[in-house]
Amino acid sequence: MKKWLGSLLLGSFLVMLILRYTVMIKNPFGKNSLQLSITDNATEPPLKWIQPIVSEGVQNPEAVNHVVFADRLVSGLFLERNFSHEVQSSLLTWNQMKHLVNYTKGLPNALEAVRDARVAWENLLDTVVKKQQSDANESTVDQNVKEKQCPYFLNKMNAADFGDKSYKLRIPCGLIQGSAITIIGIPDGLLGSFRIDLTGEPVPGEPDPPIVLHYNVRLQGDKDTEDPVIVQNTWTAANDWGEEERCPSAVVGNKRVDDLKQCSDKVGKVDSRRFATNESSVISLWSSMTENKTRSRQYFPFKLGYLSVMTLRVGEEGFQMTVDGKHITSFAYREGLEPWLVTEVRISGDIKLTSVLASGLPTSEDIEHINDLDALRVVPLQLDQSLDLFIGVFSTANNFKRRMAVRRTWMQYPAVKSGAVAVRFFVGLHKNQVVNEELWSEIKTYGDIQLMPFVDYYGLITWKTVAICIFGTDAVSAKYVMKTDDDAFVRVDEVLASISKENIYSFCSNGFEGINKLN
Repeated sequence: MKKWLGSLLLGSFLVMLILRYTVMIKNPFGKNSLQLSITDNATEPPLKWIQPIVSEGVQNPEAVNHVVFADRLVSGLFLERNFSHEVQSSLLTWNQMKHLVNYTKGLPNALEAVRDARVAWENLLDTVVKKQQSDANESTVDQNVKEKQCPYFLNKMNAADFGDKSYKLRIPCGLIQGSAITIIGIPDGLLGSFRIDLTGEPVPGEPDPPIVLHYNVRLQGDKDTEDPVIVQNTWTAANDWGEEERCPSAVVGNKRVDDLKQCSDKVGKVDSRRFATNESSVISLWSSMTENKTRSRQYFPFKLGYLSVMTLRVGEEGFQMTVDGKHITSFAYREGLEPWLVTEVRISGDIKLTSVLASGLPTSEDIEHINDLDALRVVPLQLDQSLDLFIGVFSTANNFKRRMAVRRTWMQYPAVKSGAVAVRFFVGLHKNQVVNEELWSEIKTYGDIQLMPFVDYYGLITWKTVAICIFGTDAVSAKYVMKTDDDAFVRVDEVLASISKENIYSFCSNGFEGINKLN
């Protein structure tokens, strides 16, 4: 019996070996799976080849839905439309980025940027069509009103306009670097605590909008401290509240925003004992005076029943708050929550408002009042035109004034006006419809904007860099391609002189040694 069982097991093992060998001969995946994968994809576009290959038997429905959703969004952005020559010239790069924006994985806010761009694009085109249909019957007064939809400042100076515990100020075209929100008020009530929220557009399907900055003054402290404290934070429906930044903070840090401390050293708890009179002790008074000399007197910038003048400024790296002319706090921008997204200022809590002023807001110039309009328009480019230099300029949709400054300054160099050097602004769409309408008018007026098929989040600056390279090599034929920002002044004459030298070096922005282009 034992011999028979052993023979059966040995025979089964031999059969399995024979079957495995047969399968390997007919379908040798073990040796050539990677080689076959590369061969099968050799004829596909490079960007398509990097799409992960998923077996039909182990597909992830969520991943498949994600890809299909992205494809549907992209297809909506690249439909053929009957545009004017001016608009078609602004979409030369747009039309070549279809494969690029189809791959949103790995870039922050990429899928959101494409999704929001499709909504913004469709809304913009609907508005353009309606405007074209009503142009014949539209009065001059209506046109002037529409041009003022992005005002330079907004203010409320009458205390009667403010509610008992809350107030909202609509910001029509977002905030830019240099914008400021000034609030004058008196902390009152039982607690004297109040909050200032800079909010964005509500996300579809969500009741509450994202909070780009939450500035909370707690005069009676909170669960973590009994002393007065300022708490700064952000909130989104997807990620809830972020990490709190407190001032003063129990953790001493050296973090700086725009070279200003996150919390001023002067902000702290006021020691009332230092101001008490003690007639029997001259030594105590002398000790207090010595202490004041060795360290700055600390204070809390807000006090119950006292007027405060608060100015929240938009910096390059974050928000800066000054109270009564003194810097108090700084707050760095967080990913996906940038100042251009702000659509409303909300003030609530125990504060009696006197006035609210928003200044330095993005606004476009009145075309009818521009005397040198013809001089500001760019020289039209021919497809595949040969250029000595192409300069791509990073800009955001609501940075109207920066683009006008560039047009009036270094874009007036003779080399630019003659067509030897071309300059184009690379601008993404905005979530705000009013801003997109102003941008559309700018496109048709000056002809120097390349529109991007995504909403302009800072994390997508890589896409803009690729777009500049595409334009400089495919739309035109430039010997050299340069990228810069809309707040920079380019000495075009010096750049041309440098690249005309025999030995040309390409230097990184951090100053590292470059590579000789000619060698």
